[in-house]
Amino acid sequence: MDAEQDAWANPFGMDEACDRCDLCAARERVVHGYGDVGADFLFVAARPTTAAEAAGVPLVGDAAGERFHSILGQVGLNNSLPDSERPELENAFLTLLTRCRHPDRAATDDEVGACEPFLNAEIRTINPEILIPVGERAFRELLADYTTDDPDAHDLADAHATTIRGRGFELVPMLDPADQTDAEAEAFVNHFHALLDRDYRQTKGRRSR
Repeated sequence: MDAEQDAWANPFGMDEACDRCDLCAARERVVHGYGDVGADFLFVAARPTTAAEAAGVPLVGDAAGERFHSILGQVGLNNSLPDSERPELENAFLTLLTRCRHPDRAATDDEVGACEPFLNAEIRTINPEILIPVGERAFRELLADYTTDDPDAHDLADAHATTIRGRGFELVPMLDPADQTDAEAEAFVNHFHALLDRDYRQTKGRRSR
């Protein structure tokens, strides 16, 4: 955890009473980012799951969350048990395209757009080295926003556990943990270890950790 931050959850004090779009009428809670604000690795999923909404933390609280945090533990980014709803992250920040959950449908493009300033602010402030889109929707959005590639030219199943060169960042896509096989989880762990073994940091005026 960055020594200069006061809290894991919503460390930048973003609006928890947001009324930017129609999702606010259906949500139980706004779920902003969580983790180390000095992180090199920023994970982006599409929206809160039911369990994450209840906990107020992205990517926790259910079987998929446990698989995800088991992976983080294996690569040295989580110092707590996989079922923790307040994981002790190191060099990792978790966030979402949309901070609210509709119980019956995915977010619309307009709703993703309404939340985009929150995500942009987190990415700009944290200035990570690697963006990890988690799941199909986040993969498509980050490809469009942070690479010059045509998102339709990529398939997430093929891109899982690979590195894609972006504009200012590298992307390391991850299949939705709810859909991963044990072999796919192992492939991500192995690729991430290889990433850690090389000089992944780029020269872009980062403060030292």
